Amino acid sequence: MLSQINAVRLSLSISLTGLLCLIALPAFAQGVVSSADPRASEAGLEMLEAGGSATDAALAMMITLTVVEPQSSGIGGGGFFVHHDARTAKIDTIDGRERAPGSATPERFLDEQGQPIPFNNAFPGGLSVGIPGNIRLMEEAHRRWGTLPWAKLFEPAIKLANEGFEVSPRFSRTVTRWSQGWQDFPDIAALYAPDGKPVSGGDIIRNPKLAALLTRISIEGAPAFYYGENPRVISDVVAEASRNPAQVTPLDFSQYTATPRAAVCSQYRKYRVCGMGPPSSGATTVLGILGLLERFDLKTMGPNSAHSWHLIADAMRLTYADRSIYTGDNDFAPVPVEGLIDPDYLQARSALIDANIALGKVEAGTPPGSSKSGKPAPINEGGTTHFSVVDATGNVVAMTSTIEGVFGSQLLANGMVLNNELTDFSFIAEENGHPVTNRVQAFKRPRSSMSPTIVYNEQGEPILALGSAGGPRIIMHVLKTLVGVIDFDLNAEEAIALPNIFFDDDQIILEDKALSQALKPRLEQLGHSVRLGRQSSKVNAVEKIDGKWVGAADPRSDGVALTAPVTHEGK
Repeated sequence: MLSQINAVRLSLSISLTGLLCLIALPAFAQGVVSSADPRASEAGLEMLEAGGSATDAALAMMITLTVVEPQSSGIGGGGFFVHHDARTAKIDTIDGRERAPGSATPERFLDEQGQPIPFNNAFPGGLSVGIPGNIRLMEEAHRRWGTLPWAKLFEPAIKLANEGFEVSPRFSRTVTRWSQGWQDFPDIAALYAPDGKPVSGGDIIRNPKLAALLTRISIEGAPAFYYGENPRVISDVVAEASRNPAQVTPLDFSQYTATPRAAVCSQYRKYRVCGMGPPSSGATTVLGILGLLERFDLKTMGPNSAHSWHLIADAMRLTYADRSIYTGDNDFAPVPVEGLIDPDYLQARSALIDANIALGKVEAGTPPGSSKSGKPAPINEGGTTHFSVVDATGNVVAMTSTIEGVFGSQLLANGMVLNNELTDFSFIAEENGHPVTNRVQAFKRPRSSMSPTIVYNEQGEPILALGSAGGPRIIMHVLKTLVGVIDFDLNAEEAIALPNIFFDDDQIILEDKALSQALKPRLEQLGHSVRLGRQSSKVNAVEKIDGKWVGAADPRSDGVALTAPVTHEGK
């Protein structure tokens, strides 16, 4: 039923656009939204049709996803916001990443013998919960670029939380899988698996506690989240968790700030690619891989060539080796951002790649301004979502939002799922006598792979905005899509549909698709160890084609892109 309703809505939207063109109304521009859930896309579209900016639409989608996609993101987590201002041609970013509480120490995830506890023992419960940043991010973004009243942005989400939203088959499958471990988490079980029965497709979920919290924030602003009753409730939930109880305090909340940061940009062929800097490793890693690939003629090779994927694979392995060592929260340990994307450094690293034979063992390099002191964090992040927006004026937003793992810490407070973001820290504090860059520290933000990205053409005009879910694989979902658009001359929708690629130790993992099955033996002839497997993603993009913005959503998800003509002048 849900898919039928969405199909009708999408059809009506497209039909309306075509009708307006046919009757030759005065010139208008189109607003486009793309997210991983139809209800969120509809909320964003509603803001654009009400005269809102791209920022208004993105923030309304973030709030709506808190209700309808609680397994992936929401106000109990954090995010990164990348914004292109059409009037100033300036790109800005806001860091709303969660922070460790004041009680956090480098030994947080070590056992009595000083050894890292297993990830599956670390993430459930209070120990993994960081101070959420999305509402402070929202406040800062709305102050800068919002045009609609603050309360307006909450209306779709409050309505869905009060009146209920229909469970999709995908959400039902996720609950069925994860509710098997909810014996110690009665609050989340009561909402999504009442009486021990996981919700099924077509069921209606109502979340009055979340509706009440959203209503308070819509009236009182961000202070309703960071002061008073809400921090006290969260502190109690974390302290009284049946697994891994921990301490967060109202003071941790009152001291939280979202931080504007400089975008990280670099040239790839004739395009300028920009993204989020530390504590995200997204931009430096995406741009690093592109820098290693630039000397190769991928366009001539094309997407069906094993050599294209061989080059992508080895560039990926080299750049992720640097990511593991050098990236983290720049406020605590200097990250050599310029060195990681330095053209001379990348040229030297690229020279390690042989076009006809796979690399053997891969180690980190020494980018300018660096000192080796790192240790990889656990690769487990899965609870993430992305949404992209362009408004009629040409303002563009790419925002990625997360609670880290699926259903985060499994804790529920005021109807929202609390993140398990602190498990994105490295569990080991020292390596070879040196402090690990991404070790746990009080008030520190853990390293992230979220990669909201905006691409500019030779004229300095934005032509593509995208991002994805998928933990450390996010970087490769974005990278693959960029290569598909820039090098393979595909549109965003076609590029998103290309096989996903990642790695495990010295093995390349290709998404099990027909193209991958054909590529596997050819890549093995080039010296790669290749495994086919499931690699889901949730890429959402807006793209300018022939002067017109269009949306694209990942076919692996429930995502949808919606377009509506608007005539207002956004902020």
